[in-house]
Amino acid sequence: MHFGTSWYPEHWPAERWPRDLELMREAGMTVVRLGDFAWSRLEPEEGRFETDWLAEALDQLAGHGLSAVLATPTAGPPVWLTDRYPDTLIVDAQGRRAGHGNRAHGSPSSPRHREHCARIAGVLARRFGRHPAVIGWQIDNELNALSHDEDTRRQFAGWLKARYGTVEALNRAWHLAFWSQEYRDWSQLPIPVGVQHPSLTLAWRRFATTVFRDFVRCQADAIRAHARPGQWISHNVMTAQDDYDLAALAEDLDLVGLDYYVGRLDHPGSGAHHDVVRGLKRRPYWLMEAQPGSACWSQVNNALDRGEARRLAWTAVGHGADAVLFWQWRSSPGGQEQYHGTLVGPDGRPRPFYEEAAVIGRELAAAAPALAGTVPAPEVAVLQGYEDRWAVEAQRHHAGFGPTAYWTSFHRALRLRGLDVDVVVPSTPLDGYRVVVAPTLHLLDDGTGERLLDWVRRGGRLLLGVRTGMKDTENLLLPGRQPGPLAAAGVSVVEYYALPDPVPVAGELLGGRAGRARIWAEWLDPDPAAGAQVLLRYGAAGGWLDGRPAVVEVPLGAGTVTYCGAWLDEDGTDAVVGRLLAGSGIRAPLDVPEDVELCRRVRPDGEQVLVLVSHARERRSVALPEPCTDVLTGVRHEDAVEIAGGDVVVLVPAGDGPRRA
Repeated sequence: MHFGTSWYPEHWPAERWPRDLELMREAGMTVVRLGDFAWSRLEPEEGRFETDWLAEALDQLAGHGLSAVLATPTAGPPVWLTDRYPDTLIVDAQGRRAGHGNRAHGSPSSPRHREHCARIAGVLARRFGRHPAVIGWQIDNELNALSHDEDTRRQFAGWLKARYGTVEALNRAWHLAFWSQEYRDWSQLPIPVGVQHPSLTLAWRRFATTVFRDFVRCQADAIRAHARPGQWISHNVMTAQDDYDLAALAEDLDLVGLDYYVGRLDHPGSGAHHDVVRGLKRRPYWLMEAQPGSACWSQVNNALDRGEARRLAWTAVGHGADAVLFWQWRSSPGGQEQYHGTLVGPDGRPRPFYEEAAVIGRELAAAAPALAGTVPAPEVAVLQGYEDRWAVEAQRHHAGFGPTAYWTSFHRALRLRGLDVDVVVPSTPLDGYRVVVAPTLHLLDDGTGERLLDWVRRGGRLLLGVRTGMKDTENLLLPGRQPGPLAAAGVSVVEYYALPDPVPVAGELLGGRAGRARIWAEWLDPDPAAGAQVLLRYGAAGGWLDGRPAVVEVPLGAGTVTYCGAWLDEDGTDAVVGRLLAGSGIRAPLDVPEDVELCRRVRPDGEQVLVLVSHARERRSVALPEPCTDVLTGVRHEDAVEIAGGDVVVLVPAGDGPRRA
């Protein structure tokens, strides 16, 4: 386990550095991230590199027993670069070229920009690739936007030509006869802006993914040529990013970092962000940036309550983070983020949050031996693909249909039952999962459909959501009924409806309670010959859906397929998830109240470490199946553990620790 912060030594006199590092160590920190946005200090003029100051900072880190994550500074190109080579500047969708004075103004698709980025990365790697303090590297910072300049458009056209071969083939693949949108030459292909043909919009996002991957790879290659074995390469992502496929980018990384900022910690919604990032590589990640108090870009930049950042940190660890770093260490005297929360103020003295950070540092150190080598080991997966998200976002058909809000409604129901969940892309191998929730398989091909059905036949329990199998992978409507290739399971969709008002749903699954469908509903057609069973029906609302099947379960081989044809309310979603889990053999290791978050990390030998984070104001009691010891306090708990409001406990099977009175 690592604990640390982002430090910008170039902002402060060198004589201040030792005191900063002493305060970090006193707070229990083990690692510092630095170097991002320091390009103007590392290369003040083209080809003149000044790295001695960074060498001194790294030497002092090592002298204080601190490790370093060295970031490439490429998210902040210096003014000499952008003045001399304006083609390196990004152009927005309105055709305006960025100027100097902000961040992320370099174009990742610019060959010249990439050349300079790879060069500075290589300079850093040659100088520090074997420095004892450097344990890993971060490429750039929060990649998020692609340029709309003419050269990028030509690259996009070339990418399309390589994919489709001829313009005629592209016209057929996208059905461009609609609205006379057919092209005759690759030079006519535009960058999509605003409402555009859905296939073109999807292709642009796919192209963007290749651009960002190549941008990261050119720097990673420059670093790997000089880095010592064991140094890993990462990038810090934000799960709200929607410009490219995060899972594809992660294929080229050794470790993924998450930047997570909140107005208020939201259980269980916060867990979805962590599960997404862990799912990118299905192994532990780093919380590379978390806020120490407040951020500085919201409408109201409230500070986290006392203890809230501690819960945020332990939520991350419970979901699989092997490091927690707060951004940033000390307030910058100038610039756009002067008001951002920090651990140390501009006067160099600790701010109130520093005390809470020190508590987190002590606790992570105490728990590190128990957590070493552990990983989350979910038996449940939620499938969500970036291409499905893009396709639905481009054609919501209901303003309230947010694809992320939809799949997270199922994730929420699973987490409130105390179950660990992997959030993975649809191409992920499903061996090891007993239950798979696939609410957003909007784009579907025969291969993916058959792979899912084969997994079900071997005993898997699959849940499908609305809009499943409407389109093929080119974003064209499939010629058959939904759910396309998955209709072979024994249920199909007669019609779909965007709902201006909720409609009732009812059935034994709800135990006599009245349920509601909102935003989207589908009229399902179960196949009696396949043994399909209707679990919920729509109630009377004076419309096409009255009395029609809303949720259907079909046996298939040794497993089941459940089609949930409505965006249900929380009770309805929970009931469907409960039915899905019944008979799966999956149980949470503890029964916890909804306001106590339960996460499980497992050792290679199968022993469990249970992280319980209370989001309640009052004390909660959780029954234990066996005696356990809280590694944070050393206290042994026999039949139950009492958790104070807002507190955290980390449980392992009991040793010989002191007994609770």
